[in-house]
Amino acid sequence: MCALSASRTGSCRQDEKPGSLRYISRIPLLHIDRRYLLCVALRKTTAKEVFFMKKIKSLFTDSFHELRNLKTLAMTAMLLAIAVVLGFYTLQLTDYIKIGFAYIANELTGMMFGPVVGSVMGGLADLVKYLVKPTGPFFPGFTISGFLGGLIYGIVLYKRPLSIRRIIVANGLVTVLINLLLNTYWLTLLYGNTFVALFPARIVKQIIMMPIEVVLFYAVAKVLSRAHLFAGQGSVAK
Repeated sequence: MCALSASRTGSCRQDEKPGSLRYISRIPLLHIDRRYLLCVALRKTTAKEVFFMKKIKSLFTDSFHELRNLKTLAMTAMLLAIAVVLGFYTLQLTDYIKIGFAYIANELTGMMFGPVVGSVMGGLADLVKYLVKPTGPFFPGFTISGFLGGLIYGIVLYKRPLSIRRIIVANGLVTVLINLLLNTYWLTLLYGNTFVALFPARIVKQIIMMPIEVVLFYAVAKVLSRAHLFAGQGSVAK
């Protein structure tokens, strides 16, 4: 210890004794190592965040460019019509619980054309379905839910190899965030019931329906992929 001090200053100070905490705290290497390790950790975290943000930005940019494609617009219009037709077969069990399959068209749109097209189609589908076949009072909250649902489908499924696991993630996010939380909240505003009163029955319905929706969509996507409908969209059912 003393030799190190002598090599720097030419003398050995009396208070710099071996084992002295005061002397050890003056060794700059201890502080440099800690700062270096912290800097490296921050750089790694920042690099991951930058990569994630670039990937999300690319998804939205590519999806926005899809709107300039006539084939995309034609396919989206067709899927919108399918969503409206499937809306006719929605089973209204109560004012608070209904079972429908229009989500298939919404999810296909998000998967094929991304979050921008998917969100626009989801919002428009809710508006058109209500205009064609009104069920109860119109509430714009459900249009917002359709918009956000298409957004989630697009972010999770667009330009990615389609697998049953990814479908579970996409449908799970929509089930929890949109169907259970957001839509239940809209119902409390629409009918005046408390969130706690509506939630139990709705969660039972979602637990039953989510596996059915996942399997049904996977089956539809697989059949359509064999017909090469997804050619050029970057999604291949596996």
